[in-house]
Amino acid sequence: MPQLDTSTWFITILSMILALFFMFQLKISNHYYTSSPSPKDAKLIEHKTPWEEKWTKIYLPLSLPLH
Repeated sequence: MPQLDTSTWFITILSMILALFFMFQLKISNHYYTSSPSPKDAKLIEHKTPWEEKWTKIYLPLSLPLH
């Protein structure tokens, strides 16, 4: 049975790691990050939801009448 030739594995793995590193660097460099984000106005806006306008009652299992 012939022996597996592993003499080129080191340069292959090293070149793959370098290629992945450069690809990720190029991918990340396309994103813009703000150095100091300015705080936005935190005004609370009240939204009327349908369940706020209706009267609802929650029936707990323990508060149901016994039969």
